[in-house]
Amino acid sequence: MNVVETSLPGVLILEPRVFADERGAFFESFNKKLLSDKAGIDAEFVQDNHSYSARGVIRGLHYQIQQAQGKLVRVVAGSVFDVAVDIRRSSSAFGQWVGCELSAQNRRMLWIPPGFAHGFLALENGTEFLYKVTDYWAPAYERTIRWDDAQIGIRWPDVGARIVSAKDQSGSTMASAEVFA
Repeated sequence: MNVVETSLPGVLILEPRVFADERGAFFESFNKKLLSDKAGIDAEFVQDNHSYSARGVIRGLHYQIQQAQGKLVRVVAGSVFDVAVDIRRSSSAFGQWVGCELSAQNRRMLWIPPGFAHGFLALENGTEFLYKVTDYWAPAYERTIRWDDAQIGIRWPDVGARIVSAKDQSGSTMASAEVFA
C-alpha cells in the first residue's frame, strides 16, 4: 500500500497494491495490520455504510459532535470528489479542506480521522460509495455544515446540476457550526 499525506494533518490517501492480469484484478480493500504498520491507523471499525448516488449528488458536510467517527472511504462503482474539512478549533489547519477523486478505477481510499467534516460529490451516475466507520451512527449528535459555505470555499468540480438533500441544504455555516475543541 502506498500512503499519501494530504495538506490536512491525519487525512491520508491510501493506494492499495493491485494485482492485475488478463482475468481482471485483485486487491486487499481492508487489512488491519497493514493500515497500522504502513499508515499508522489503529482504528477499530464498527459499522460499514454503503450509499448509491446519481451524478451531481452532494452528500455532506457531515460529522458527529459526540461519538465522533473516523472514516475509511472508497468507491466501488463510478467516482466522487471527496472532501474533508478540519473542524478542530485547536488545529493549525482549522477550517481548511482537502479534496481528491476516488473512483472504482483508481481504487484509492481516503482516511478521515475524527474531528473532520466529510462530504462528497458524485461525478457519475450509479456511483457506489463505501464507508467503514469507527463509531455507530448517533442521530442526536449528527451535524451538517453547508457544502457551499463561502468561509470554507471548497472548489467542487463542475458537473452541471447539483442534487442536495433538504437536510444538507439547511446545514450550518462554518461560523455558526458546533465544532471540536
